Amino acid sequence: MRHQGATPMMFGFGDEWWVLLFYPAVLWVLFGPFAMVSLGVWCASAPGSRPRLWSVLVPLIPVVTSSIPMIFPLDKWERPVRVDGALEPPEQLYEFLGYVAVYVGGITLLPWLLGYGITRLVRFVRSRRSGAGFPGETHAGTPLPLRSPGDRTRLSERHQSGL
Repeated sequence: MRHQGATPMMFGFGDEWWVLLFYPAVLWVLFGPFAMVSLGVWCASAPGSRPRLWSVLVPLIPVVTSSIPMIFPLDKWERPVRVDGALEPPEQLYEFLGYVAVYVGGITLLPWLLGYGITRLVRFVRSRRSGAGFPGETHAGTPLPLRSPGDRTRLSERHQSGL
């Protein structure tokens, strides 16, 4: 068996090395939303810059490697000229905007926002139910009966002083 000009590979010929860029993209489509939800939960529950740094670094490789075939070759980005001489946006622009909307927005950002927002909401609701509200309120959130108008002020002063 003889091939002309290129070395045989699993996906065709040896000059199609750019196909390897799609491996992280395919894996990110399958597992990326789960990873981003867990990173969003981690950011919402842990203070500091470490969770936020990992939320940027983890999706960086699959998003960048999958955007390379969307951007290159650069000759697709030339602006076509209409008959009347006006410039039109390049055809590649709409494909790239669709990629950014679906791949970056839908698969990467939306799951992170859902994980972060739901975790913050659950923590807020739990803190309200546990009675971590204003001193002088019961666990159900109903105010205690006050004996005089200054009781609430004295309660808040005592709470601020640490008593």
